[in-house]
Amino acid sequence: MAEISSLADAVADLVHDGDSVALEGFTHLIPTAAGQEIIRQRRRDLTLIRMTPDVVYDQLIGAGCAKKLIFSWAGNPGVGSLHRFRDAVQRGWPRPLEIEEHSHAGMANRYVAGAAGLPFAVLRGYVGTDLVERTPTIAPITCPFTGELLTAVPALNPDVGIVHAQRADRHGNVQIWGITGVHKEVVLASARSLVTVEEIVDELTPRPGAVVLPGWAVTRVAEVPGGAYPSYAMDYSDRANDYYQQWDEISRDRDTFTRWLGEHVLATAGADPTYGGAE
Repeated sequence: MAEISSLADAVADLVHDGDSVALEGFTHLIPTAAGQEIIRQRRRDLTLIRMTPDVVYDQLIGAGCAKKLIFSWAGNPGVGSLHRFRDAVQRGWPRPLEIEEHSHAGMANRYVAGAAGLPFAVLRGYVGTDLVERTPTIAPITCPFTGELLTAVPALNPDVGIVHAQRADRHGNVQIWGITGVHKEVVLASARSLVTVEEIVDELTPRPGAVVLPGWAVTRVAEVPGGAYPSYAMDYSDRANDYYQQWDEISRDRDTFTRWLGEHVLATAGADPTYGGAE
C-alpha cells in the first residue's frame, strides 16, 4: 500500500543522485511542485524523462540537476523556446546536457512496454524523419508474420515516476480525470513512484472516465494543493498563462534565472513552500 507523507520526505526517500526520473503530465496535472522540490534538495546527475519537457524541466536543467534528457518535444507552451535547455545543449551551462529525442508516439509506446514488462515496443512511426539516424534507441524491425518493416524502441523503466492527480484516499488509491496522458503507464513502468495530489479524502467518489491507480502500484502519495501550478488540475485550478509568459523573460538571462531560482525555489528549503507565480 502506498505510504502517505510530505512532499519533502517523499523526494528525499525516492529520488537519488544519478537516478532516471520521469515527471509526466500533458498540459494538465504537471507535477511542478515535485520538480521544484528535487531542485530544492539539490539532486544531481539525473536522467530526466518526459514526453513534453516544458517550464519545470527548464528549471531542473538550469539548476544543474540533469545530465541527460530523454524526450519528444521541448518548449514553453504557447510562448517559445526553453532558454535554460538551449543554454545547456548549446553552451554546456550550467553543465553539458546529453539529449535523446523521440516522437510522442515512440515515447508513449516506450512507457507502455515498460509498464507491461516487455523489453521493447513496436510501432509504425518515425517515417520521414531523421531521428532514426540520430537516435540509437530507434531501430527497424521486420514483422515475423507479414514481413512489414516496423520500428522498435526500448522500454522505459524509470527509477522514479512522478505525476500529479486530483485526489487520493487514505489507503493511497489515486483518482485522476481530465487529460490523463501517460500517468498510469509511467507509474506502472517505474521502480518507485510518487503521486502528488490536490487533496486526500476518506473515500474516492466514482467519476465517469476517471483513472484509478491502486495503492499497491504507488510508492508514495503527498498532499500538495496547487502542486501542478502553473499548469492546471481539472476542477481544482486554472492554467496560469501569465506564468509561462513571464518565464520566457526570466529564463533568457543566466543571472536573472539564478536570482529567481534562489528567491523562489532554493530559499524555501526547510520550510513549507508556497507554489506561486513566476515573479
